[in-house]
Amino acid sequence: MKNLKYKILLGSQSPRRKELLEKMDIKFRIVKINFEEKYPKNIPIAEIPEFLALQKSKAYSKIQPEELLITADTLVILEKEILEKPRNKTQARKMLQKLSGKKHKVITGVCLRTKNNSCSFSDISKVYFKKLSPEEINYYVDTYKPMDKAGAYGIQEWIGLIGIKKIKGSYFNIMGFPTEKFMTYVRQCK
Repeated sequence: MKNLKYKILLGSQSPRRKELLEKMDIKFRIVKINFEEKYPKNIPIAEIPEFLALQKSKAYSKIQPEELLITADTLVILEKEILEKPRNKTQARKMLQKLSGKKHKVITGVCLRTKNNSCSFSDISKVYFKKLSPEEINYYVDTYKPMDKAGAYGIQEWIGLIGIKKIKGSYFNIMGFPTEKFMTYVRQCK
């Protein structure tokens, strides 16, 4: 995309964020940010992704005047429980069993930072899973190995095709990057 005034840096290792920026025809380079994801215990759950995106951004000190850094964080929230990335297949199966037949929220927080300024925002989508059978859960976990995904699933994968009844909000937010909202904010960044 030609009308962005900055060189874009993506402070994320997420293949989905990389894929979405590429599909938006945005040229960028990936920068590695060493950051431990910690947040205060008293912060409201809905504010955690934006808080973490901002903290990741602050952890990168090499930004140049002509650059814009993008950082993001996505959480899956079932009622008041945060479903982070599973550590193993057993935990992934348990998460999918919890999500089965229920509605949950996916919240992605994004921070856009230049040398002199930053802006951040978040987006919320609701996902409605059908009742998943144990065979469907086992097949998905064994075949797709979703240990790198919050909530143990990727909407763009097999489980999304066969298991999601409906969504309210941005599909791309559920993938991990609210593309439409990003374009609104990136044009305003100074």
